[in-house]
Amino acid sequence: MHQIEHIKESGGWLNRYRHASDACNCTMMFSVYLPPQAANERVPVVYWLSGLTCTDDNARVKGGMQRYAAELGLALVFPDTSPRGAGVPNVPDRYDIGKGAGFYVNATRTPWSQHYRMYDYVTRELPALIESELRVVPGLKSVSGHSMGGHGALICALKNPGAYRSVSAFAPICNPVVSGWGQGCFTAYLGDDREAWRAYDATCLVADGASPIPLLIDSGTGDEYLADQLYPQNLEAACRVRNFPLTLRMQPDYDHSYHFVASFVGEHLAYHAETLHSA
Repeated sequence: MHQIEHIKESGGWLNRYRHASDACNCTMMFSVYLPPQAANERVPVVYWLSGLTCTDDNARVKGGMQRYAAELGLALVFPDTSPRGAGVPNVPDRYDIGKGAGFYVNATRTPWSQHYRMYDYVTRELPALIESELRVVPGLKSVSGHSMGGHGALICALKNPGAYRSVSAFAPICNPVVSGWGQGCFTAYLGDDREAWRAYDATCLVADGASPIPLLIDSGTGDEYLADQLYPQNLEAACRVRNFPLTLRMQPDYDHSYHFVASFVGEHLAYHAETLHSA
């Protein structure tokens, strides 16, 4: 784990690291914001999973999260969204498959399976590295994300009962088995067996009996992807059938951008802080 940036921000430090990843079989990059409280004590962590085309840089620059994290005493971890490097498979003329589009799954199809294991990376390898090297409380973590990353946050929490104290998402892809984005990536990474896709779909996981954890989701009514990619209504219906705790807030006129995220991320981090600091 090699530090390559060290930037003072809101009383704490925004650091960037690279490391050799066993899960992704390449060199990975990630950023961490350590609040001022981390100078004297271990702090809980919120993992932020970003969306299609993003790197670790997008959210830390556009999201406006660090000032809230400083007030709340939270570390923020910003992973990349896919493996990177010259030997990593890619589809250069597609933004929704390959680099920048890891979709937080463990690929099983060649050639993707050698590198595209983002699920193991964000749920196992990266947290273990963070907890061994930085001043954070081991095991005390929550997860959030945006778009493809919102999908990632939901499935990480639903597939790992007790691993995360809380989960939230902005404009998540709630039912990727029926979304064009999800179908494209799932076919490439997982093959044509649609039953195998269900293991990485929040709506399917709830319907198939996932352990209850409260879900906080914000989507914008002005989101250009709401009708044909996100499908929050499908997740809402699955939660209603199972009496699964869901707070779905449809925010009037907001779009899919980081302007939307920045408008409500303070509320999400306060939501996570309440759970993390009461542990």
